[in-house]
Amino acid sequence: MVSFTRHILDNGLRVIIHEDHSTPLVAVNTQYFVGSRDEQPDKTGFAHLFEHLMFAGSKNAPEFDDPLQRSGGENNAYTTNDYTTFYEILPAENLETALWLESDRMLALSITKKSFEVQRKVVIEEFKETCLNEPYGDAWHHMSELMYKVHPYRWPVIGLTPEHLENAVLDDVKNFYRHWYSPNNAVLVICGKVNTAETLEMVKKWFGPIPPRDTPVRKMPVEPKQKGAKFREVRADVPLPAIFLCFRSPARGHKDFYALDLLSDVLAQGNSSRLYRRLLKEQRLFSSIDAYLTANFDPGLIVLEGKPADGVSVENAIEGLWKELDALSNEAIEERELLKIQHRFESTVVFSETSVLNKAQNLAYYEILSRAEWMNEEVDAYLEVTPADMQRMAKETFRKDNSATLVYVPESK
Repeated sequence: MVSFTRHILDNGLRVIIHEDHSTPLVAVNTQYFVGSRDEQPDKTGFAHLFEHLMFAGSKNAPEFDDPLQRSGGENNAYTTNDYTTFYEILPAENLETALWLESDRMLALSITKKSFEVQRKVVIEEFKETCLNEPYGDAWHHMSELMYKVHPYRWPVIGLTPEHLENAVLDDVKNFYRHWYSPNNAVLVICGKVNTAETLEMVKKWFGPIPPRDTPVRKMPVEPKQKGAKFREVRADVPLPAIFLCFRSPARGHKDFYALDLLSDVLAQGNSSRLYRRLLKEQRLFSSIDAYLTANFDPGLIVLEGKPADGVSVENAIEGLWKELDALSNEAIEERELLKIQHRFESTVVFSETSVLNKAQNLAYYEILSRAEWMNEEVDAYLEVTPADMQRMAKETFRKDNSATLVYVPESK
């Protein structure tokens, strides 16, 4: 159980404070409720661009990293379809340095022609390196396009094409910042060796004067029901064939998400999981195999991916996958198998809460998703899942008309 207090400043900033005096450190996590789904179809990649731009300096802190490093801290950030996170971890006595830096870039980020050009080049180069020049690097471009037709999840976080950033102008970037990077669209979480009352006063000092801004009203289109199986073969410069089998899944906050999440563990969590044990070790159809959920705020995907073993055809490997999925739909999972997965999940959660940074990120995530209290309640939701729930979700999810198959074939073949 992670105890915390919530405070909402007059400008709308939600502040979560958790005291942990077992560590000399403090973690600061600033999470903005903006991701790639908030971009325009012809202007994608902006949320990821701001993951970089936010480190380009602000009015009173032209160098973000330097004062933080001199305070003994480190930082990083990441972008998702649904939100963007920035975090610092540093000695608790230097907390104010992190608050000053985060507040200054929330209020007055330096979006100049020079900083924009520099970061645009960095992001475009990253796009080329990770998506265009890396084997299977454009898999998410294909999967997103196959599974979504109207929802903005139809492009990946890094953007649909580098031309969107190449053609962007400075006003486009400034407008994106003005719309989304405001106190009333953010959550600030502070975890570590702090005093709640003193920390709150410090937060008010640095963030209280920042005015709120009008954020756009979200009108996310509802993806229509899929009407048939989809298939795409990509011939590319890849070393081995690869298979990505995708299915639509419930949104992260939906009650059925928990059963499907546990099903992904039954399929591919560890050496005793079904796909690893049966398809890789026993039948030797695959040389590697995995299963995971995207866990999006809106309905997302569950993905099974693997590389067929040497000498195994793509067709036989896919057939083996479907046999295992059909078994989940037709046979109830044994209570013992479910309990093992549930207990493993519970221990993972407990272990993660030993880190102040994990706690800070999780509290911010749950507060953006719904409410921070959910962090302490979700374990019970997973433990309440029954074999019948999992079999029902297997039947509803693992259907041909709910699927898309992406296959990579080496050009030489």
